[in-house]
Amino acid sequence: MQPSTSTPATPDSEPTDSDVREASAPPSTTLPRWPFVLIGVAAAVVGLLPWLVTGMRLPLQNLWASDTMPDDMPLVLLPFSQYRLSTIASLLVVGAAAAGIAARALRDRTPRGGFALLFSGVLLVDVVAIVQTATVVGAGLRDDDWSTFYLAAVLAVALLALVIAMLVLWLIARTPRAGAVVGLATAAVLVSGWLHLLLAPQPVFTGEPEWLWTAVRWVPAVLVGAAIAWAGIGTVGRAIGALASLVILWVGPALITAVSAAAGTRVLAREPAEMLDYARRVFGMALTDPALVVPPLVVAVCVAGVGLVGRALLGRSRPSAAPAPAD
Repeated sequence: MQPSTSTPATPDSEPTDSDVREASAPPSTTLPRWPFVLIGVAAAVVGLLPWLVTGMRLPLQNLWASDTMPDDMPLVLLPFSQYRLSTIASLLVVGAAAAGIAARALRDRTPRGGFALLFSGVLLVDVVAIVQTATVVGAGLRDDDWSTFYLAAVLAVALLALVIAMLVLWLIARTPRAGAVVGLATAAVLVSGWLHLLLAPQPVFTGEPEWLWTAVRWVPAVLVGAAIAWAGIGTVGRAIGALASLVILWVGPALITAVSAAAGTRVLAREPAEMLDYARRVFGMALTDPALVVPPLVVAVCVAGVGLVGRALLGRSRPSAAPAPAD
C-alpha cells in the first residue's frame, strides 16, 4: 500500500484562503415559506404602481356602448386600450422583474417551495388584474363583432405580456447569470414606459422638465450595461448573454415603436392586414435608423465597460476575497 501523500493538519499550519472564507462566512438561515407569497404579491403591486397612482380610470374606448366622460369611466387594474399596449407590458414585466431580483437575492435562504410561492404570488395578482379589466371592458363595449375582436386582441396582448413577465421572473431568479442578464435586459427595455407613466400620470404629456425625460430615455441602456457588468463576460455563456442583451436593447424599442404606431392608427383599425404591413414598415425603419439605434448601444457598452473594469480592479485589490459564483 502506498503511503498517503496528504499532509495532516497541525496546530501550527497556515489556514488556507478557503478556511478563512468558511470561518468568516455568516451561517445561512432559511426563511419560512409564507413571506415568499407576500414578496411576490408586493412585487406585482409595485409593477402596477404607476397605473394605480393615476386613479385607475379606464382610458376612453372608441367602441364604448355609451357616451361617457373620462372621469366617469370605470376603475380597472390595467389600462386596456389599443393606445396603451406597451404600457400594459411594462406594468406586468417590471413587477415580475422586481420579484425575480428579490428571489435571486434570497435564493440562499429560500426554503423548498419558496420560489413557487413567490411565483404564484406574482401570477395571482397579474391574473386578477387581467381578468378584472377584461370583465369590466367587455361589459361596457358595444355588442358587435368589432368590439369582440378588439377585446380579444387587447386581451391577447395582455396574456402574451404575462407569459413574458413570468419568463423574465424565472430567468432572473433561477438561471445562471448568462440567462439572468437576458431577463434583466428584457425588463430594462420596458422600464422607460413604466417610468413615463409613474412620472407623468396625467393623460396630457407636456414633456417638461426636459432634463427628466432625457434621463428617462437613457435608463434602459444604463440598466442593460449595468446588468452586463454584474453578470460579467468571463465565460462563453456570459458573453453570449451579454450579446443577447444588446440585441434586445436594439430590437426591443423598435418593436415597441412599431406596435404602438400601428395599433394607435385609427384609420387602420378595421384593416388588420394593412395594420400589420404598417407595423412591419415602421419596425424596419426604427431598427435601421442609426440615430435611434447607435446611441443606446454605445451607452450600454460604455456602462458595461466601466463596470467590468471596476470589477477587475476590485478583484485585484482583494486577492483573498471569495471568487464570483460559478453561475
